[in-house]
Amino acid sequence: MSANSYLERLATEGVIRELEKVNITRSLSLLKERLNSHFNDAESNNVKVEKHFAFGSYTRGTILPRSMDPLSDVDYMIVFADSEARPQTCLDRLRRFVEKYYEKAEVAQSHPTIVLSLNHIRFELVPAIDAFWSGIQIPGKRSAYSEWMSTTPNQFNERLSEKNKYNDNLIKPLIRLLKYWNASNDYPFESFELEKTVVGHRPFWIILFGGNLWKRFSVFVENVFDVDWADTEHQKNAVRRAQGIVSEVKRLDSDERHDEAEQKLRRLLPVIG
Repeated sequence: MSANSYLERLATEGVIRELEKVNITRSLSLLKERLNSHFNDAESNNVKVEKHFAFGSYTRGTILPRSMDPLSDVDYMIVFADSEARPQTCLDRLRRFVEKYYEKAEVAQSHPTIVLSLNHIRFELVPAIDAFWSGIQIPGKRSAYSEWMSTTPNQFNERLSEKNKYNDNLIKPLIRLLKYWNASNDYPFESFELEKTVVGHRPFWIILFGGNLWKRFSVFVENVFDVDWADTEHQKNAVRRAQGIVSEVKRLDSDERHDEAEQKLRRLLPVIG
């Protein structure tokens, strides 16, 4: 099997399977129902929610199954109606909500979200407000989460879909492979930043002549990781190892030693299960 064939098979494994998809859909439906009941019942709660919705990798089709990423989660935004509320106030509201309705679940605050861990999926509950002039706001990292910052939660979806469409539908599989590599190396990089970097990457050779999944993966590892990504020792070690293995796989593949190339690539991206 060639390096490209192995990556194609692995990328297919990265698509959420039907049973897992059904479980997530069921949990999302219940979450929506409970949010409506808890926050919009005038008789029991004077805190109103304007809207709530899923966003992030789940809506983009780049979420990984838990077999490939134990920390795989669904981002879910809850927009509160009172735009004068502080971020921590909204986080506290969400904590009380999940503690009331999910007694046996694992609940934790992981700024700027409340993490709800169920048996089959994690939800990252993100508090937000909808300011008149600034649009949707979420807790801002630079202010130690004490202030709000603007966001456009699903705007990136369009850019990703467009990039995927004009690149032979190989961008989403490439993202899944890189996110799997990231998870397999104890998350040296933030997942969303990884996705944005893939979408922003415009390798000249591939723009002109195209490339299969292995070509795109190897070009990304060789060209992007060298630029400015490796800041910490953890990142540097993960990048050096990835680049070393990719270089060796390229050599073996070009010599038509495909079985050896696949075995080498498995050290970087292990077989699932």
